[in-house]
Amino acid sequence: MDKIWTRAEFEEKLREKGKGYHIYHPFHVMMYEGKLTKEQLQCWVLNRFYYQIGIPQKDAAILSNCPDVEVRKQWIVRITDHDGVDDAVGGIEAWIKLGEAVGLAREDVTSLKHVSPGVRFAVDAYINFAKQRPWQESVCSSLTELFAPHIHQQRISSWPEVYPWINESGLSYFKKRLTEARRDVEQGLSVTLDYFSQSRAMQERALDILQFKLNVLWVIADSIMLASSNIKVEDRDYLRQPIF
Repeated sequence: MDKIWTRAEFEEKLREKGKGYHIYHPFHVMMYEGKLTKEQLQCWVLNRFYYQIGIPQKDAAILSNCPDVEVRKQWIVRITDHDGVDDAVGGIEAWIKLGEAVGLAREDVTSLKHVSPGVRFAVDAYINFAKQRPWQESVCSSLTELFAPHIHQQRISSWPEVYPWINESGLSYFKKRLTEARRDVEQGLSVTLDYFSQSRAMQERALDILQFKLNVLWVIADSIMLASSNIKVEDRDYLRQPIF
């Protein structure tokens, strides 16, 4: 029987998965380098909105499967982070503002008519995973947040220079998530390290779950890159019709 990794070793194995984070996807590399056209960046915003509205659905599924009241007390804030509460702007509204900052109308973003089939399939698969699997596995799948602050900071730092046409007020989503993601990681990592350290097989299962989520994000980037490859710089009418 394989020896159980220590808590520190297990955490390091989880963090090593960051080598497959979508920040290294060719589309995101082009984004960071300022090589996307306005239309391609708009395509990304339109498609990623489907992921954004799926996040609170995923978190609600985790809550519905979780009998631990203390976990629920901490986890529920993730829903209000995205949905907003009272007058506080949530992540979903902040993403719509990002859409407006890149030149999209609110209706373009919220209608979902420009979301590619691949993005829909990947996001729906992730939500269904959270609905059907034990809540601890769904928590583990959220640990791609370990790697998220870096990509948010990249956009905050580089976009004003490489995409000066974007209204900087639209970057509020990324600034908001810098703090939230770090907080969320602490809880998700604690649950994962505690629950999956019962055996080496369970630790390896956790790595497989995290890889599944990384694959979801990579497929989303693949699908957006394919959809945006059909957009010509001079084509200003593509938003009037579904991309697919």
